[in-house]
Amino acid sequence: MPPSSERVNRYAARRRARLERLPKLAHTAVGGSARAWFVADELLVVDDNRRAAERYLGRARAAQPGSGDEELLPGLRRYRAPGLDVPAAVRELRSGRPSGNQVVSPNHVFLSSPFNHGGPFGPPAPVAASTLKMPAETDRVAVSIVDTGFWTETPLPAGYLAADGVEVETETDVDEDGLLDGDVGHANFIGGVIAHHTDRAVLRVIRTLDTFGVCTEDELIASLGRLHPDTKVINLSLGGFTADGSAPLGVRAALEQALSGIDRVVVAAAGNDGNRSDPFWPAAFAGAGESWSEQVLAVAAHDGSSLCSWSNAGPWVSVVAPGADVRSTYIDHALFPEGWAQWSGTSFAAPRVAAELSARIDSEVGAVAAANQLMADLRTANQRFGGHLGLI
Repeated sequence: MPPSSERVNRYAARRRARLERLPKLAHTAVGGSARAWFVADELLVVDDNRRAAERYLGRARAAQPGSGDEELLPGLRRYRAPGLDVPAAVRELRSGRPSGNQVVSPNHVFLSSPFNHGGPFGPPAPVAASTLKMPAETDRVAVSIVDTGFWTETPLPAGYLAADGVEVETETDVDEDGLLDGDVGHANFIGGVIAHHTDRAVLRVIRTLDTFGVCTEDELIASLGRLHPDTKVINLSLGGFTADGSAPLGVRAALEQALSGIDRVVVAAAGNDGNRSDPFWPAAFAGAGESWSEQVLAVAAHDGSSLCSWSNAGPWVSVVAPGADVRSTYIDHALFPEGWAQWSGTSFAAPRVAAELSARIDSEVGAVAAANQLMADLRTANQRFGGHLGLI
């Protein structure tokens, strides 16, 4: 059942309130209620524009004690400059350059989808346990979930988890308000969705989002640099907007490094803002025209009959998958006595697609070929939600 407008508004307001209380974060309006969040006082700069950035920071008297820079990736640096007007600096350093020739951007903030116990339908609700098949013994496919840490007390069978690659979470109430932090168990839920749809995935979890579903662009870059070499599918149930709609500079560089010339596919959630006009990154890289864009599948959510009203969408969306009232493994907790929950969001549509890819990858069909095959099959079936190809 579609959520009430009051519930959607309450969800959006709670998300904004949480972010506005966090230190060092700032935002600009994108459209409607959407915000582009970034780290105050920080810029990401390509090396070719390094001297121009340093001259600008000097003129802006931003090089105060505590300023500095560091290399995030070869050719990409982060500058910290207390007191800096980040949007003004970006506009100035981009001025006069051809459109699309980015040399500087904010250090963006990305959010889980859902965010802050969110989902547009509200927080996860306890449900009765279901049965998962035990994982296959052979022909396993390496899937990396870049997300929250993994809560070890969970009904997800341990056999689905790589022995050497699960970064865990131990906190459930970091701000000590007596409530579960908003995205505790997010990675557990995603892993359960994948296991429900295929027994062939072996899951690694890279802890990137905090327990409230927040990470900075530099943190996501670092996580993408920790991918296991065997990884075939990357699940990114996180993202955000940028002030002018342009691609986030650092994530573009990190994905280029992670995908170019490698048989690997990213599955990225489209976000839950109900936004149909602005690109949501990194999912929007699926339509960005990069040499590796076909290795990114952007996933919106349907409820079995239509595109969910709260799902972001746009021409960059690749596929729409089930995202409303999804049931999966969660965490063993007093509020969830059987360890299972029902939750909604494009966060949980994305792993449905990741599972479908994993089921298709084998010794003869690689990850990129599996993605191409999946999209061809969806075009043949021509099941659509809101004009987009849909997976049931």
